[in-house]
Amino acid sequence: MAELKTCTECERVTMIYPHGAIEEIADNVFMVRGSIKMNAFVRITRNMGIVREGSELTLIDPIRLNSKGEARLKSLGSVSNVMRLGCFHGVDDPYYIDNFKAQFWCQRGGTTYTEPPIDVELGAGTVLPFFDGEIFEFAGTVQPECALLVKKQRGILFTCDAIQNYGDYSYNNLVAKLMLPRIGFPKTTIIGPFWLKAMTPEGGSLESEFRRLLELEFDKLLAAHGTLIESAAHAAVESAVNNAYSKSN
Repeated sequence: MAELKTCTECERVTMIYPHGAIEEIADNVFMVRGSIKMNAFVRITRNMGIVREGSELTLIDPIRLNSKGEARLKSLGSVSNVMRLGCFHGVDDPYYIDNFKAQFWCQRGGTTYTEPPIDVELGAGTVLPFFDGEIFEFAGTVQPECALLVKKQRGILFTCDAIQNYGDYSYNNLVAKLMLPRIGFPKTTIIGPFWLKAMTPEGGSLESEFRRLLELEFDKLLAAHGTLIESAAHAAVESAVNNAYSKSN
């Protein structure tokens, strides 16, 4: 069952949903596979990335952890930064910012989660709190969205909703598992169909932005939804882009 927790300083109530252990996916780079309840019937996957630089941790699209998970997180270092890559995520950001006094890194202009105040504005060229990192900023989207490239072990790409990968349907509940392949989320790498519809300007196309993203070098992919691609992620993303735009070409 999900745990109900209250942030004592801000009196916001957040939920802790089923999640796994912290896993190391590269040197000083970690992930947590988790979930979030969308409504009374549907629970879907949600993932968090963690990058460690010295003793400082940067949480990428954070999710709440149970007491055991949070103890393990604290053992890795000090939670110093919270980084939001997508405008439709952010429910758990205030918990870490309020309780760990972390800096908040985010693009401006999102309308879904308008708090907390941004400490460092994310964009192409932003100096990040760890070495070998680079922000890719989507241009021309209805609302802001970016991706993070960590240049370790042939490159690790972190995305939010724009690119997702489903190697399996674990951490989705039964209703979601039955529903996902029917609404455009098959067990493969995809451009998020709901995201694409919401973020593409009327009469426009974001294909050129995905082609520009493919100029980056990466071998792993961790999206905020789905499963990790441990190798050959670039080819998987290229295939997803080709599939998404094949009907329009």
